[in-house]
Amino acid sequence: MILSDLIGSEVRDASGAVLGRVVDARFKLEGSGTPSQARLVGIIVSPRSATSFLGYERNAVTRPVLVARLLRWLHRGSFLVLWGDIARVGTDLVELRPRYERMPSELDANE
Repeated sequence: MILSDLIGSEVRDASGAVLGRVVDARFKLEGSGTPSQARLVGIIVSPRSATSFLGYERNAVTRPVLVARLLRWLHRGSFLVLWGDIARVGTDLVELRPRYERMPSELDANE
């Protein structure tokens, strides 16, 4: 699977209710080698927008205040879904397992 194919996909829960769209992915760097191995941790789901965070949700990024406010508003309510909570990935559709856990995205954690 290519990550760009996943971005923009509709996300539904086990009952078929639409939760939003995939706007980003989270990885964890593992190993001591150079370069480190990246493992996919989960996806970020935005209930209101299909656009990317453009990297502005990260603390270390210096960002124009107006851009940061606009993206925070567009992506309010966004959440992280761990890869283990994903039941199926299809063409333009991600289905979640029953009783999946909504975890805060960095954007919500920084507010």
